[in-house]
Amino acid sequence: MRVIIIGGGILGTAHAVEAVRRGHQVVQLEREDAARGATVRNFGLIWVSGRAPHELDSALRARELWERLGSVIPGIGFRPAGSLTVLRTPDEVAVAEEVAARVDAGRRGFAVLEPDQARTLNPALRGEFLAALHCSRDAAVESRQAMPAIRAHLAETGRYTFRSGTEARSVDGTTVRDDHGARHDGDVVLVCAGAAHGGLVRELAGDLPVRRVRLQMMQTAPLGEPLPTALADGDSLRYYPGFAGAALDTLQHSTAQHPIAAEHHMQLLCVQRLDGGLTIGDTHEYVEPFAFDVAEDPYSYLAEVMQRFLGRPLPPITRRWAGVYSQCRDPNQLVCRTSPADGVWVVTGPGGRGMTMSPAFAEQTADQIGL
Repeated sequence: MRVIIIGGGILGTAHAVEAVRRGHQVVQLEREDAARGATVRNFGLIWVSGRAPHELDSALRARELWERLGSVIPGIGFRPAGSLTVLRTPDEVAVAEEVAARVDAGRRGFAVLEPDQARTLNPALRGEFLAALHCSRDAAVESRQAMPAIRAHLAETGRYTFRSGTEARSVDGTTVRDDHGARHDGDVVLVCAGAAHGGLVRELAGDLPVRRVRLQMMQTAPLGEPLPTALADGDSLRYYPGFAGAALDTLQHSTAQHPIAAEHHMQLLCVQRLDGGLTIGDTHEYVEPFAFDVAEDPYSYLAEVMQRFLGRPLPPITRRWAGVYSQCRDPNQLVCRTSPADGVWVVTGPGGRGMTMSPAFAEQTADQIGL
């Protein structure tokens, strides 16, 4: 079959990988020179630890697929680094102990560690804390490298073509016309346009049950030492549904979030890039219209929390950015798939799961539509 994919981000690219793997011809259209949205404005984390029970199978399958891709395409930068959620209050420790005692804890690789045990895994943690929740199943890739590396690998098959600077303007049947006047004929059209909910997506599928979410993040100069695991703070327990339960209810009611963290719907996540720098975030803004500028208070707060974890000053911050991703409004829906016409599918709304779970979503799409 000939598969036309609209969108060059992680979701579209994962669908390209799956279609090529199944023996099909793929043409992928991207309106920018390369992905510029949430695909490159994220941590590169393959985040299994906090997924809700109904997400866990897909998350673990996606991690397996990422590891497989990483073994074939070294440029992805796959690392099975695991994560440590650093716990600073007894109520946070209680949440960790509760989830580590659940029946799915082994599948997530959960273990509650004493500070000395956590520092054995990650000696950069020189600050004071009570315990840490280890998740051995979490991993990382290089988000800014992964898409070019995957595209180069796909091109070597002779069954993949990437058209950059090419915006899809219309879909008629399974024929796509672009803004250069070219026509792309396929058997299947997959529209993976990320946070672009208007334009062609709205023309094809109407108003979808998705919303846009804005975030702020930053990156530092090289740390000067390894940070062997990804890091999270106790606010991530509030954010991820996999930690829901009686202990989290107690935490929510007994301990108020820092005002800046509460105002900006924040958690701290941190991962070290291959160049030694740290990617640190993030905030969440849910109500549009979004601001066009970035606020400084969240950056200062995140830097302060990281410095407490490390027990040392952060390297200089070298980059700051904002990004927007597409998220299903129904928290039980992992991704939105709809077919507005025969042979045409719109796939969007993975939310903060996009980098983690897109390979599994692509596999599910291919199974569903009979690729």
